[in-house]
Amino acid sequence: MIDSTHTPPTPTGASAPAFAMHPGYRRMFAPGQLTLGIFLPLRFYRGDMAVLQGQADLVAEIDRRGFAAAWVRDVPLYDPNFGDAGQVFDPFAYLAYLAARTERLALATGSAVFTLRHPIDLAKAAATLDRLSGGRLVMGIASGDRPVEFPAYGLDFAQRGDRFAQAVSYFRQLMGAPHGAIDSPLGRLAGPQLLPKPQAGRVPLLITGSCRQTPQWVSEHADGWLTYPDSTHDDAGPERLAQKIRSWRARIPDSGFRPHVTNEWLDLAADPDFPRTPMQGGYVLRTGRRGLLDLLARWQEAGVNHAALGIQFSERPAAEVIQELAEEVLPYFPAHQGPPPAAARW
Repeated sequence: MIDSTHTPPTPTGASAPAFAMHPGYRRMFAPGQLTLGIFLPLRFYRGDMAVLQGQADLVAEIDRRGFAAAWVRDVPLYDPNFGDAGQVFDPFAYLAYLAARTERLALATGSAVFTLRHPIDLAKAAATLDRLSGGRLVMGIASGDRPVEFPAYGLDFAQRGDRFAQAVSYFRQLMGAPHGAIDSPLGRLAGPQLLPKPQAGRVPLLITGSCRQTPQWVSEHADGWLTYPDSTHDDAGPERLAQKIRSWRARIPDSGFRPHVTNEWLDLAADPDFPRTPMQGGYVLRTGRRGLLDLLARWQEAGVNHAALGIQFSERPAAEVIQELAEEVLPYFPAHQGPPPAAARW
């Protein structure tokens, strides 16, 4: 449990060499430390777009307050049976809009569905956004979990694992190949190249869950790993999460640092001592800030490097929750000081 009378810790450690000069990655990740991000939308769409009005103003406040990242979902098609439209907007277009409203905040996808789009389109959008933001893009990526979307794209849901691995390979080759030489089941390329290139040479790819790959594949190919947190109302969940993270990191071929990310849908109670209580079958955690501080400290001990908090289920106004998080929680888990974003006056 964090003692709120103690001085918050100073971040230490170095990031993976491949991203040593990546502003978004370095703001979010360092060994042994945990930072905080906010998941969008701040309020769920339930049939009226007006609920999203003013959200970018609050994201600008999140940036000013010093949070590490803002996260957006990728939901191409709204399925009423699934009951979640994400933040509604296309993730790349909306993050570009937010890039113009913010200065330091890492811009993260959670998660871009790599199976539904061609890697050329993904790479073009990602490299463009990374350049427009001065190098602030960090990509959580996924194989997709909404079966209704796949036939709409003319794709086989059962084949999403193979297509995901192929898309990751193609995407990375596009980002790195100076003259374009790719032979993939998803297409052949000889001569043309992708422009622009990412600000720092690469865009970090955080694998979400397994993406229907083996644990060894995830350890070898992920620039970081994004997983669900297990239970958050008791101590057993963070203990199981720690075991999962240790097992993953033990398989990393060069034993180098790779960040782990998790998230929670949070209903922050006004009473700071309200106990951690699972809601909606454990999908949402209702807690006061002291319970949240204890959970975040346990996550940090477990090896988590970034926690993305979704506040769309909170009973209190979003601005009020953000203020309390910024003033009472964020000082213990500050964003890291890394290379500043490049000047982006395009």
